[in-house]
Amino acid sequence: MYKLSFFLVAFVMLTSCGDKKTKSEDNATTTTSSDEGMPAAPEAAPDAATYDPNRGLGKFSTVDLGDKLDVAMAAEGEKIQSVKCSSCHKMTDEKLVGPGWKGVTSRHKPEWIMNFITNPDPMIDKDPKLQAQLEICLVRMPNQALADKDARNLLEFMRKNDGVK
Repeated sequence: MYKLSFFLVAFVMLTSCGDKKTKSEDNATTTTSSDEGMPAAPEAAPDAATYDPNRGLGKFSTVDLGDKLDVAMAAEGEKIQSVKCSSCHKMTDEKLVGPGWKGVTSRHKPEWIMNFITNPDPMIDKDPKLQAQLEICLVRMPNQALADKDARNLLEFMRKNDGVK
């Protein structure tokens, strides 16, 4: 009976973290204007040798947040959070499956957050803080295959959660 319960809980946890489909079109590297809030991205993601603890590992080297919160982007990010993230993350500092999100935008630079959202596995493999977090949570953050625009909207929602106006 305990084995069946364990497998049922494990199955629910694995399937509740979102759609694992690859969205190759959405994840294509593009350059967009800063008025849309999207950073310019290089043609290829840096390799592990270029890991930077301030920006992480991935294609985002700069993210222009603007002076004020973009309310429309934050609203879109909240929709994404409710579907893709809420089963593992609380909006407080309390751990669920993964760590709570409160204060995440003050602990990490926007580039680091964007790179982690869109490139979690290489980041976990190289970032000592993420490796320590993995020891606490015991579950790797799955790659949600978010488009760059969706990841940016999610970052804006994180900023709203942290009190940016």
